[in-house]
Amino acid sequence: MVDPTSDLEEDVDEESAPRCATCGEPALGVDRQTVTWVEGTDVEHRQFCSESCRDEWEDDRSEEPP
Repeated sequence: MVDPTSDLEEDVDEESAPRCATCGEPALGVDRQTVTWVEGTDVEHRQFCSESCRDEWEDDRSEEPP
């Protein structure tokens, strides 16, 4: 399957796809959601298979100001 959200249009199969941070299903396709943030000097991200899983996510980002 060619992932239409990939900038490189790489083939991504279910086994190599990132897992949804909420339900654990493969995060593939146009419904995929990604949350990215900087924590200290690190870039963190969480992948989600759908908007509903993104909405259900218990945000684990640090509450400390930069």
